[in-house]
Amino acid sequence: MNADLPTTIPAYLERLRHALAGCDPALAQDALYDAEDYLRSELAANPGKSEAEVIAAVAGSYGAPDEVADIYRDTEARVQTALRPPAPPVRKSLAGRFFGVLVDPHAYGALFYMLLAVATGTFYFTWVTTGASLSLGLAILIIGIPFVILFIGATRVLALVEGRIVEVMLGERMPRRPLYVDTSLPVLQRIGAMFTDPRTWGTMLYFLLMLPLGIAYFTLAVVGLAMSLAFIATPVLVALGYADHVVVWHDASLVDERWAVVLLPVLGALLLFATLHAARLVGRLHGKLAKVLLVSGRAY
Repeated sequence: MNADLPTTIPAYLERLRHALAGCDPALAQDALYDAEDYLRSELAANPGKSEAEVIAAVAGSYGAPDEVADIYRDTEARVQTALRPPAPPVRKSLAGRFFGVLVDPHAYGALFYMLLAVATGTFYFTWVTTGASLSLGLAILIIGIPFVILFIGATRVLALVEGRIVEVMLGERMPRRPLYVDTSLPVLQRIGAMFTDPRTWGTMLYFLLMLPLGIAYFTLAVVGLAMSLAFIATPVLVALGYADHVVVWHDASLVDERWAVVLLPVLGALLLFATLHAARLVGRLHGKLAKVLLVSGRAY
């Protein structure tokens, strides 16, 4: 038996966690889940062997913790390189950086996420408040315990779903595996693990925050798009005879002035670019928030 190999599954996972130090926490969570699932499956399939014997037996095929960490890093780098959209050309001038957002796919993904957030935020907020209220109300009854377990379990599943949405639209790497649950542990111990897991409460906080954030995101996106597109369409609206309904200032329609027909489309175009920049910034900040609240601290 290799003396360098851990002799227990928890020790193996701890060594793997240290080997993954510095990598993306979402990647670490996926790697730890896969390793624990594989090792415990092998242990269940070989009831006559100890944990040390199982780890030694699979070391050649699955790998030592350091080897597994290197494999995951290399695989993640290749996958991200293959899936990442082409990066927009680097522009050094201020004007180039400002107008270059037009060809940045992350800006459009973030803008669509902002429009979708009011719906997902409302659902998440309703889910948490309704589930928590019913859990407290049913706590005095026998049915309360399984209801709480079901509520927390479903919340953790929703966290994975939201993580996939965040990764696809905002480009922030999120977990693709849940936290591993050892089914060999007693039921009460598994329930206690769910309640002591910081991600459970981080997920609920994230879902509660999604309602005000979703309203703010939706308002910013809709107002920015509506104003910019209305300004850009000013010449068309004037030509169609809707001049009095475009822009009014002190009871006088600005489009009655010739300069307004030229100026408003320019302002609209600038506002559209500014909206895309704001959406891209919101996407980056929200992706970081999702990473903090939805990724387990056990992966760090």
